[in-house]
Parts: sequence; structure tokens; C-alpha cells
Amino acid sequence: MPQGKTKKIGVLAYANVEPYRESAGEEYMNEKQLAHFKTILEAWRNQLREEVDRTLHHMQDEAANFPDPVDRAAQEEEFSLELRTRDRERKLIKKIEKTLVKVQEDDFGFCDSCGIEIGIRRLEARPTADQCIDCKTLAEIKEKQMVG
Repeated sequence: MPQGKTKKIGVLAYANVEPYRESAGEEYMNEKQLAHFKTILEAWRNQLREEVDRTLHHMQDEAANFPDPVDRAAQEEEFSLELRTRDRERKLIKKIEKTLVKVQEDDFGFCDSCGIEIGIRRLEARPTADQCIDCKTLAEIKEKQMVG
């Protein structure tokens, strides 16, 4: 990789944006940062919507009435897995839209539990994060205790 170039990963690749570089003394979640995350969230949402459309067309085009029960069962299982994946993505789209509302209302980037900054790098890794790493870790520990 050439020097000075950073590899885009995850949702940054969908939006075709570089990781955000903070300036010294820059205020957290200023207009520039909010615009950066809005771009990422909108691109991610659009990519997921395209996947939904592709699945719909794929299922319509590939639907066949196979005479062999094994072939029919294999196709139904494939469709079932695709639908389950799309359902998870549908829920993620709703979460992205909820996060975009937070960006619009200048409430983005702060922990819902304790109110501190979530952090630029964490938000770039998971733009829909609504808790800081400490609160999320604590919530996951509590969840494990309740289940196990």
C-alpha cells in the first residue's frame, strides 16, 4: 500500500470516504464531523436497500417449480436464508434511519447511558453505536449474567 494511503474498511468503503482526521482543538461533533457521518450512514442505508432490491429480483427470477422434491427443498432453504438476512438488514436500515434523525437533531455521537463522547473511531467502526465502549461492555456483561 502506498505511503499516505489508508485502506478503507467496513462502512467507510460503502461511502467511499477516508477515515476522519481530527484537527487539533477541534470541537467534538462539529458540522464537518456530522456531515462525515451523515455521508457514511446514507451510503450504508442505500447499499442495504440495493441488496433488498437485488434479493427481490433474484427470488422472482429464480423461482422455479422443480419436480424433484430435493431441488425444491434446496431452493426453499436458500430463499429462507436470504429472507432471514434481509430481515436483519431491514432492522439495520431502521436503526440507521433512527441514527440519521439523531444527526439531524445534533444528538449524535454521545452515549445514551452516560452522556459522554462515544468517539470518532468507534463511530466509524459502528456508526449506529449509541453507547460508549464502557457502557456497552457493562450492558453486555449484564446480558450474559441474565442469560447464563
